[in-house]
Amino acid sequence: MEKNAKIFVAGHNGLVGSAIVKNLRSKGYTHLLLRTRKELDLMNQQAVFDFFEQEKPEYVFLAAAKVGGIVANSTYRGQFIYENLQIQNNVIHAAYTNGVKKLLFLGSTCIYPGEAPQPMPEDCLLTSPLEYTNEPYAMAKIAGIKMCESYNLQYGTNFIAVMPTNLYGPNDNFDLEKSHVLPALLRKVYLAKSLMNEDWEAIRADFNKLPVEGVSGNDSQEAILEKLDKYGIQKGSVEIWGTGKPMREFLWSEEMADACIYVMEKVDFKDLKPEGKEIRNTHINIGTGKEISIRQLAEIIAKEVGYEGTFDFNAGKPDGTMRKLTDPSKLHQLGWHHQIEIEEGVAKLYNWYLNK
Repeated sequence: MEKNAKIFVAGHNGLVGSAIVKNLRSKGYTHLLLRTRKELDLMNQQAVFDFFEQEKPEYVFLAAAKVGGIVANSTYRGQFIYENLQIQNNVIHAAYTNGVKKLLFLGSTCIYPGEAPQPMPEDCLLTSPLEYTNEPYAMAKIAGIKMCESYNLQYGTNFIAVMPTNLYGPNDNFDLEKSHVLPALLRKVYLAKSLMNEDWEAIRADFNKLPVEGVSGNDSQEAILEKLDKYGIQKGSVEIWGTGKPMREFLWSEEMADACIYVMEKVDFKDLKPEGKEIRNTHINIGTGKEISIRQLAEIIAKEVGYEGTFDFNAGKPDGTMRKLTDPSKLHQLGWHHQIEIEEGVAKLYNWYLNK
């Protein structure tokens, strides 16, 4: 990519998109096309087509998506498949019709089967059923992979799909219902610690920054305690869904962004074609290749936050997939490796959460 090339980052305010924008700017890219959801509704096909025709971006990072944790994926199944398909179809097709030089589509490692081999190589895609709780989201992301692959084969485009593992970092979603496990757990532990210390100033400040179901720090203690209790936050105890046994891999979002830009700068679709007659599974895993249990994650967070209470693992709630470890060997062969381990990342995120 040229430093003055027109680069459209779709979803630039989210966890993924904001990390990509920060990295691009740090590398000297000066012509970034950024639009908020109010300025450009990516679900509106005509609006997307008009934007591409008027702005003519040369490169596209498709980081916009409807995302969430196990609760949100289970609850909003229709929204997850519809909204993600709409966004992908509109942006990828508009990129093709307007001659975009290269597009990077970001998916998720939840595309892999629930019983996938561990660690999960790219070629285990579609080899057995998906994990049920996030099946609609995974189906949408698989469609995005196949759309990029198919457009490359039919139209000669240079669209690449990358599948990051579980991400966390600056601008994460800390909503107690809809966020992923790490940011949600960090906030729960922080609030539980504040409750143990009877630090209502900290609790009210937290609720003012991020109200819970309409309850802010200006509401009564009773109203705040009701919301804390609903999400398993009590004095000296934090509820966690499942047994705590599932293993998860976590990647610092700013490192994911660095990997994405590395791929955009140095990798083309022709470099990813497998040997043989059929061209498939050309997507790239982005991960660490390391995993820890949810219980271990809770202990790391507790140590960082200074929480001395207990964890109540609710085995009556779903665990989700027991293991989701990526095989990042393809990315390693292309020349990129992660640097930040989970303990350092949790400390960085907690510091960001307290200050932002």
